Amino acid sequence: MKKILLLCLLMTLVIPLHGQDAKSVFISMPDSLSPLLTKVNREDFGDFLESKMKAQVKNKMDKMSEMKVMTKDYLFLQTTSQSSFQLKLLQTNDTTKIICAISTVCGPVCDSRILFYSLNWKELSLSDYIDLPKMDSFFVAPDSTQTEVYNNARAPLDVYLLKGDLSQTSNELTLTCTTPEYLDESSAKALEPFLNKTLVYAWDGGHFILKK
Repeated sequence: MKKILLLCLLMTLVIPLHGQDAKSVFISMPDSLSPLLTKVNREDFGDFLESKMKAQVKNKMDKMSEMKVMTKDYLFLQTTSQSSFQLKLLQTNDTTKIICAISTVCGPVCDSRILFYSLNWKELSLSDYIDLPKMDSFFVAPDSTQTEVYNNARAPLDVYLLKGDLSQTSNELTLTCTTPEYLDESSAKALEPFLNKTLVYAWDGGHFILKK
């Protein structure tokens, strides 16, 4: 009896650690979070890649979705011609990982939604893992002689669009302010001297920290 109880205990400890890779986590993704792809679709991506085939499946819109990259802790899926999905497994301590998932839609300017989940796809609080920058963070404050020029250049910016990209090879997140991309050429050029277009964050101690 004691041996059976011990075996059961060991199984409860081992099972949560099993399958902690991007492929398994993606396959276990609830259909509610993957409206265009069925579980079979998600399984097929991995099978195609393992067979050295192009990882394309026909989604529920009868269009093609393609898994561009899949590693042990990262994947990049071209969901449609104008949307993509990225996933990265991040270590929070010696035994626990979480999911960082980024969904991006480009219509035509790209805008992303960044979310965090437990390995069983329970949504976690975004603010526990990153302090997303405000649009002001992407601009360099002008000196006093340039204040009026700067204010005029920023005047057309009436929305805030942010694109996120997870690194395949490191635990870094690049955030790009894409708002200026919808401006006309003249307005975009006027804004350029004041624009710091990208910010890079490093995963450190269970939180994304802005790199200096």
